[in-house]
Amino acid sequence: MMKLFDRFFKRPSKDFSVGDNATQREDMVYYSMGGKKRRAHGTWYRGETTNFHPVKESLAEPDAVTKYVGHGWFPAAPFVTKTHRITAFGSCFAAEVTKFLKTEGYNVLGAKLGLDAFVVRCGEGIVNSAAILQQFEWAYNDKSPETQVWHAKSGEAMEASDNIKDDTRRIFNETDIFIFTLGLSEVWFDKQTNDIFWRAVPKLEFDPNRHGFRVIGAEENRDNLSRVYQLIRKHRPDAHIVFTLSPVPLAATFRPVSCITANSVSKASLRVAIDELMREFSADPQLHYFPSYEIATAYLEDAFGDDLRHPRPETVDFIMKTFKASYLV
Repeated sequence: MMKLFDRFFKRPSKDFSVGDNATQREDMVYYSMGGKKRRAHGTWYRGETTNFHPVKESLAEPDAVTKYVGHGWFPAAPFVTKTHRITAFGSCFAAEVTKFLKTEGYNVLGAKLGLDAFVVRCGEGIVNSAAILQQFEWAYNDKSPETQVWHAKSGEAMEASDNIKDDTRRIFNETDIFIFTLGLSEVWFDKQTNDIFWRAVPKLEFDPNRHGFRVIGAEENRDNLSRVYQLIRKHRPDAHIVFTLSPVPLAATFRPVSCITANSVSKASLRVAIDELMREFSADPQLHYFPSYEIATAYLEDAFGDDLRHPRPETVDFIMKTFKASYLV
């Protein structure tokens, strides 16, 4: 049997490059990538827009992240100013976004409104699309979960008071830029009401007859995000909405499969949902996707620390500087 680490031995790989003076064949398509002339099979019609996958050499180009990751997603010009009110919440990576924006002097999470809301205090724990939707339906439609599914990181139940609801609505109503960092698709829920928990079920409260676990599929994620989008457009029609996907993988899965494969499904479900939403509402110039997930997982080398979960400080710094260059005035 091949030794486990033999796979790390580097062997020659396909390059698809040709000499600049090589004779061009009619059955091939030629393009430039990474400073070399390359070819692809020309049998098939490739449409009016074709963007080839980058090679290693091309990722060394100064504007590689814009050309090969942000192309088609980055706005034509930065638009977020320090006078805009920004609400940013979702996964733990959202905390990094918030920290960076505050350091840069931007008005984040209603901090200058002097209000109290779960999206301010527990924003990084509202990690799935259903939990995000709950906050908007609570604030705008006066719809609360039938059971206690909102808990702080400590496991403490969060009181859903009218004052906090009013403050949440006011924050939303005064938000100019919404930034949602989606985290995962694995959720715990109440079997009697189908209400989904922010995080998980506190250990001392877990009841196997009452509580269950499931994976939110792409269609359900998309429906949740669409309802969030429509509520924002109803109440804040001119607000910008930025969706992004956290690069931080699952710490553990509760499925009987490896965490690595379960994480791929969890992220894919959300990424498909975002993409379908972006395609459906492509005519909306105020709707954006920022590819932080792709920057960390496909563009940067060795982006994660020793735990293989949390991005290195350099990774976070690069992602946020990329965001700043494209979005922040």
